[in-house]
Amino acid sequence: MPQTLVKDRLLAKLTDRTATTGVIGLGYVGLPLAMEFAEAGFHVIGYDVSERVVRSLMRGESHIQDVPAKQVAKHVKSGRFIATTDEARLADADAISIAVPTPLAKTSDPDMSYVIAAAEAVTRRARSGMLVVLESTTYPGTTRDVLQPRLEERGLVIGSDVFLVFSPERVDPGNPTWHTKNTPKVLGGITPACTEVATALYESCIDRVVPVSSPEAAELVKLLENTFRSVNIAMVNEMAIICDRLGVDVFEVIDAASTKPFGFMRFSPGPGIGGHCIPLDPHYLAWKMRTLNYKTRFIDLASEVNSSMPDVVVRKVADALNDERKPVRGSRILVLGVSYKKDIDDMRESPALDVIRLLEERGADVAYHDPHVASYRENGHDRRSVALTDGVLKRADAVVVITDHSAIDFPRVARTASLIVDTRNALGRSGPTKARVVALTPRAPSVAGSQRRVKPAKRRRSR
Repeated sequence: MPQTLVKDRLLAKLTDRTATTGVIGLGYVGLPLAMEFAEAGFHVIGYDVSERVVRSLMRGESHIQDVPAKQVAKHVKSGRFIATTDEARLADADAISIAVPTPLAKTSDPDMSYVIAAAEAVTRRARSGMLVVLESTTYPGTTRDVLQPRLEERGLVIGSDVFLVFSPERVDPGNPTWHTKNTPKVLGGITPACTEVATALYESCIDRVVPVSSPEAAELVKLLENTFRSVNIAMVNEMAIICDRLGVDVFEVIDAASTKPFGFMRFSPGPGIGGHCIPLDPHYLAWKMRTLNYKTRFIDLASEVNSSMPDVVVRKVADALNDERKPVRGSRILVLGVSYKKDIDDMRESPALDVIRLLEERGADVAYHDPHVASYRENGHDRRSVALTDGVLKRADAVVVITDHSAIDFPRVARTASLIVDTRNALGRSGPTKARVVALTPRAPSVAGSQRRVKPAKRRRSR
């Protein structure tokens, strides 16, 4: 079939929604994307290797906090969405989006096994007139180096027979404002025709599409975004350590700096970083640059600072207990929050896990409470969240705030517990409490006539 006819037929199917879309990987990225395709009117094939995930989805259940079960049930019932472990069903798709994990190996090198497995599955089912989009965060060059050769080995010509694109996922779990549909979608194709076809697909269900000149540019977009965050979080974490040494309240400094209407962006210190992006993505870029004999000094230093924060927290706990004439060994410690950020159930790379491990290595008896994480398993050990009763709070020698969930009644914690190590400023400047509160840095005395928080300056809209 002539090149233009293949492309035009696919564009027509995407435009009138007669195309079938496929999503490989039905996790935090893939399932929300599949639901947006279904909402736009496409028939969607969701492929995942987990029988458990597929069965629950086909019952109309959702394992992703940001995807309501009723939305899944609606599209399963209508037949617009089917979840399957049968790879052969991918052959029915006109467009396939790959949204599989890209973890790091213990050496901090990329673990590409999931992407390679997905690429090989797509290659086995690829045919003329198909769009393939990689969404998994990875190092620059992955789309061209991993997917393109496999498709070409099938005799398919990129940009003529099949259309290959990279489009980085930008999922922020638990964000009530920004979600898959209204977060701009960056994409870059191997050829202009690839970009054109992918733009048609995503414009059908995403409010704004941002084409760039190549897959490498699109791959770097995501790495820049999360390296920016990693570096700035590391900077403010180091500022917290500096403020602690100087006896200054870091949150007072940040509040005051935030009143500047230009040239400053607020970041807050904490017990470390977690999630599926910020702790991992910069290492993909660092690894790629090591292959080019370049050392990414900012990335490496930021990782060093951020990964040291759980140790900083544990030292705070130990010092606070020492002040009470109690050793860490044998002390009962209650950790509040084990997810990596507030109001979600995502524990990936959570600093709470390191804090718990380090405290237990020192001989502490550690329990946790998290309203979003009823239980979890780590290193063969099952843990369950304890009820946040007055008795639990009173018995704890120290309460350590790791995640400041909205559902936790922190004023009650402050009234009931005896010692609190607050790594998130959850108690703020709450005034006198029964508990002795130890923050990352000393708390500033209240300023007469001031508000509880310094109000950030209004910022002019960029032109």
